[in-house]
Amino acid sequence: MVQSEEHPMDSSTKEQHFLLGLWGVRYQVRDVQRSILFYTQTLGFKLDRQHLPAFGQVSLGDLKPILSGPGASGSRPMPDGSQQEPGGWNRVVLRVKDLPALITELENQGARFRNEMEVGPGGKQIQVEDPDGNPIELFEPTSR
Repeated sequence: MVQSEEHPMDSSTKEQHFLLGLWGVRYQVRDVQRSILFYTQTLGFKLDRQHLPAFGQVSLGDLKPILSGPGASGSRPMPDGSQQEPGGWNRVVLRVKDLPALITELENQGARFRNEMEVGPGGKQIQVEDPDGNPIELFEPTSR
């Protein structure tokens, strides 16, 4: 971002904006086809693109998880040799209705959960895992 010397945060200065907005969330997966089935059949996402076995993209409204398998360019090792792997704690948060009923439905489909449903002042939440252990938070906000 180019900033003026006199007014470093002056938004009226002419700037080159490179950021256009959110594209998606990349998840590292071991089996792209299996992950596509989970997101589309279990969670109700739409399949946007796939290039098996390396890559898939699904969507729910404006949210686009990008599923990168072992052969994808988005899965290549870092310059220091570090491997990009599934799992971790960063997660997509999906707004849902009737979380207890959804949990029961997902349990009946064999979904894996990281925790029990938590209830706090903002609402109820639980973490479900995709087939590779990537967390997805299901969140039901409190009604006001």
